Amino acid sequence: MTGVLWLVPALPLLGSILLLCTEGRLPKPVVGAIGAGSVGIAALVALAVGWTVAGEGAWSYTETLWTWLAVGNFDPSITLYLDGLSLVMTGVITGVGFLIHLYATGYMWDEGGYSRFFAYMNLFVFAMLMLVLGDNLLTLFLGWEGVGLCSYLLIGFFHDDPANGYAARKAFVVTRVGDTLMALGLFLLFREVGTLEIQAALDGATELWPAGSNINTAICLLLLGGAVGKSAQVPLQTWLPDAMAGPTPVSALIHAATMVTAGVYLIARMQDMFLLPGPAMLWVAFVGLITLFISSFTALVQTDIKRILAFSTMSQIGYMFLALGVGAWSAGIFHLMTHAFFKALLFLASGSVILALHHEQDIFKMGGLWNKLKIPFASMLIGSLALAALPGTSGFFSKDAILLTAYGEANYGLLFWIGAVGAAFMTSLYTTRMMLITFFGETKTEPHDHSRLNMWGPLLVLCLLSIGGGWLGFTAIDAYMADGGVPVEFHADPVALLTMAVPLLGVGLGYLIWGNHALKVDRLAASVAGQRLQRFFFAGWGFDWIYDRVVVKPFVRIAQINKSDFIDLMITAIATLAAGLHRLVKTTQTGSLRWYATNMVAGLLLVALIVIVQT
Repeated sequence: MTGVLWLVPALPLLGSILLLCTEGRLPKPVVGAIGAGSVGIAALVALAVGWTVAGEGAWSYTETLWTWLAVGNFDPSITLYLDGLSLVMTGVITGVGFLIHLYATGYMWDEGGYSRFFAYMNLFVFAMLMLVLGDNLLTLFLGWEGVGLCSYLLIGFFHDDPANGYAARKAFVVTRVGDTLMALGLFLLFREVGTLEIQAALDGATELWPAGSNINTAICLLLLGGAVGKSAQVPLQTWLPDAMAGPTPVSALIHAATMVTAGVYLIARMQDMFLLPGPAMLWVAFVGLITLFISSFTALVQTDIKRILAFSTMSQIGYMFLALGVGAWSAGIFHLMTHAFFKALLFLASGSVILALHHEQDIFKMGGLWNKLKIPFASMLIGSLALAALPGTSGFFSKDAILLTAYGEANYGLLFWIGAVGAAFMTSLYTTRMMLITFFGETKTEPHDHSRLNMWGPLLVLCLLSIGGGWLGFTAIDAYMADGGVPVEFHADPVALLTMAVPLLGVGLGYLIWGNHALKVDRLAASVAGQRLQRFFFAGWGFDWIYDRVVVKPFVRIAQINKSDFIDLMITAIATLAAGLHRLVKTTQTGSLRWYATNMVAGLLLVALIVIVQT
């Protein structure tokens, strides 16, 4: 099955082109078949190629399509590269992506722009596949910018609401900050090593700076800046909660399972440079730790079910960054995969709830749904168990490996472990709150189940993956990752047992507060300090407030002062001068032959006079 890897990104691209060119004239069943079918077939092709490559024992396969451009010694090609890491990412993008596309064929059935939606979704899958399959950083950057464009289009899909357009622009602008840093990192890398081919660049870096260097650290930090923007990590995380303005399948695919993990993939792909002596990995770990800590507290006070899951996504990606920063490379990618399973499940299940409640997203307007929406409830329950990392779920295996590796980090291991375990406690606490308020207690909005087979089928598959995904083993990246694979042995020492028990404590406390109400916190929550703390957490620790006053308002003020545009004034002055001269010359064009003859004679006399004077 080698020689057909190009079909994996080509099929979604072809689907997108067909849907765009037909401009919504195709019947909805045909649109759904093209949109979901192209991704499903791409998943089968990727599986077949991966199976063949693995069977040959090579664990890597390269397929060059054509030379992209040639400028001097710079001649990057469009080359696809499949190894263990890109195979895992491709499997997540196409496999989970197919399930989300299939779900969306039912979820979006009654919405306008059905064909446009799947055209954008297919285009996103193509861009994401180019990002992870690109053999050089220029192809990777092509996919990187492509997913940013598609994210903008899909967040603002319901463009009739100005708020959705604002959310799309915010996501586009904030992630551009990270993209600019990444581009600078690529320029600096090319200047130093003379290539953007990934493996050649890594080899060149390790040969130039075996003992580390400030240049290598600068490149790594610039790449980290790009990763922070795309993966919604502190300090560029503010766009992700607002991105929930997009349709729920978009939130599941782009803002939970795939695009936001691009930063994790970038760092993992460039691991040889991050492993060189220097502070780069420590920066990665601290970014992840700060993000997961901040976002877990913020999720605890949210009322919108999708925003709860959005902050949860930021927190879980923070775990992945922490894992990469402490050297748990395989565990970080393992968590990327398991997170795709249970977070896609949670978003799709919440979408079914939202649809059944006539697009209501406030959890305090829900309640009493557990026996009325059985499949969404079971799906949310299983996804929540995996999110809370309860023993036996897929989330437990990956997150536990991260926490234990963090504890063993040489310099800040105890700090990393305490912060990550505290966030794990908060995760189980806010997840329990979400489940109890949404599905138990008094019914506040009567549901009408709109679920179809093509909606609950993907939920059932994701339920199985969320429970059993961690039991399948994870050896695909063992040969590539520097740590040699995910630890498989469990040691029953106090740290390991406490790490396992903390999520259970969070669930228990959550039940006492929002379940049987045995623990009363209303007075504390209603106090002045409690109200202020809730507002602070609800606002995402004030990052939007800071950016609004430090960046947005000064920029708007400068634009207002310069609304006449000083630069345009100079250009306008040149145009005005030219127009004035034109009008002056125009007055000499009278149409009278005598006037023209007189001017000609006068001109000749003037020329003769100049010649006489000069001689």
